[in-house]
Amino acid sequence: MSANSNRPIIIKRKKVSGGGGHHGGAWKVAYADFVTAMMAFFLLMWLLNATTEQQRDGLADYFSPSVPLAKYSGGGTGAMSGDSLQTQDTLSESGTGGIANMEGGPGMTVEMAAETQALRDLESTLMGMGGESFLSDNAMRHVVTRLTDEGLVIEVFDLPGAPLFRDDTDAPTEDTIDIAAMLSRVLSLVTNNVALTGHVRSGGTAAGIWEVSTGRAGRMRMLMEQAGLAPDRMARVTGKADRDQAVPDSTAVRNNRLEIIVLRSDM
Repeated sequence: MSANSNRPIIIKRKKVSGGGGHHGGAWKVAYADFVTAMMAFFLLMWLLNATTEQQRDGLADYFSPSVPLAKYSGGGTGAMSGDSLQTQDTLSESGTGGIANMEGGPGMTVEMAAETQALRDLESTLMGMGGESFLSDNAMRHVVTRLTDEGLVIEVFDLPGAPLFRDDTDAPTEDTIDIAAMLSRVLSLVTNNVALTGHVRSGGTAAGIWEVSTGRAGRMRMLMEQAGLAPDRMARVTGKADRDQAVPDSTAVRNNRLEIIVLRSDM
């Protein structure tokens, strides 16, 4: 037996690892996807908490612009966090100037598309869908907007305990004066003509409902012109008494309202 027969036998094993092991890159991709999803989730939670009902409705409308409904873009009974008026959505009237055409239907021209976008931008600016609004928190609770065949309708309405006018008169409250001033500011961003319509609820006034609705529309015109709106932009001022209700209960204070319509150029 040789002298080296008692030496220990050493066996070397070479570890061969695949590309997907601990030092591979597949797990990094999965981890990045997970982190991105979590960031998106927390961003969504933050947006839901930081935005108003009006802003969320506007964002929803932005991502589904082809829905053939004239949706209200905001409103409620509390400052910045009111009940949604989505339940009051109504189908747009049929005709050649329908919402389908406004959104790019067969009758849509480049000029019409540009004007529709301009009205949408005006609505977003007014309601603060892209950030800061022209309206204060207190004023915003009185306002909803909707885009129609006629133009952008800005509806300003009474709330329980917070009327736009005192008693049965056309004497405006401080909220109405503030709203008129802010509307004049935002309407300076476009050159479209403006129409004003007054509405009152049934049985809500001892004075003549026609006179009150017309008087309130006329008072809003004066306030907006005093705040800077050019008088020659006012196309018409009318009162509809209680003939066109906003909600089924004709005696509800919600029916006391003004509609300020930013008219399309072909109106």
